[in-house]
Amino acid sequence: MRIVKSKRDLRALVSGWKTDKQEIGVVMTMGALHEGHLSLVDAAKTDNDRVIATIFVNPRQFDNKADLDTYPVDTDADLKKLEDAGVDLVYLPQADEVYPKGYSTTVAVGSMQDCLCGATRPGHMDGVTTVVSKLLIQTSPDRAYFGQKDFQQYLLIQRVASDLDLNVDVIGVPTVREDDNLALSSRNRRLSEEQRAIAPTLYKVESTIADLIRQGEAVDHVLEWGRKVILDSGFDRIDYLEIRSEEDLELLGDVTDRDNLLGGRVFVAAWLGNTRLIDNYPISR
Repeated sequence: MRIVKSKRDLRALVSGWKTDKQEIGVVMTMGALHEGHLSLVDAAKTDNDRVIATIFVNPRQFDNKADLDTYPVDTDADLKKLEDAGVDLVYLPQADEVYPKGYSTTVAVGSMQDCLCGATRPGHMDGVTTVVSKLLIQTSPDRAYFGQKDFQQYLLIQRVASDLDLNVDVIGVPTVREDDNLALSSRNRRLSEEQRAIAPTLYKVESTIADLIRQGEAVDHVLEWGRKVILDSGFDRIDYLEIRSEEDLELLGDVTDRDNLLGGRVFVAAWLGNTRLIDNYPISR
């Protein structure tokens, strides 16, 4: 496994692979790797001749400096996991390599980023779409892999790739879960033992809401029930609990057309102490 820290070295290696007509997949991470990240690597290995992983803790997507300062970093452990997983190349840039002096460009995706995490974390989605756009250009992959736990991010990157003619297939990989169905996340390690026992409530609520919607229950009633269960279980507050389209994130809360609702997902974000957890669940499952 090669490790490079500059765009120049990255492009030299990628250029050689492309000359040899090898197909390239990329998995973008901020480190603190878990089995969810490695499932993206596995998908990339299946589809491509070469796999690139990036590790970059992107300061522009943190709306809270304290969150950035406490983000878990263990680069040596991450590199060992990527090597064991069969990654060919790790791109490990510093901030000034990604955002050189004078950098002033932002990539934004209109209304699709103004809801869910975009509405509750100002500037977050701009930071995500900007850094991913840069990394896609720098790595020049044929395919890029994103976990569906961050479903809004996945849709936004699909839109960016399409709108900017980036010539890359953006592929969503299903969420990896613990035995109790808590979605894997780097943030889970921040939870106390008591909080960890509460956290799977999000999955229980969203999956039950999906079942009730399929049975014909009214949207406003099941969402009200879900909010009460989440807060009663011990969560401190809820950023959102909504049903939105899987295609464009249109809010479906007032929709009476059952076919539209069956094409939606339940999206939730809630806080346990200082830890914010997100998840989503397809109604059509």
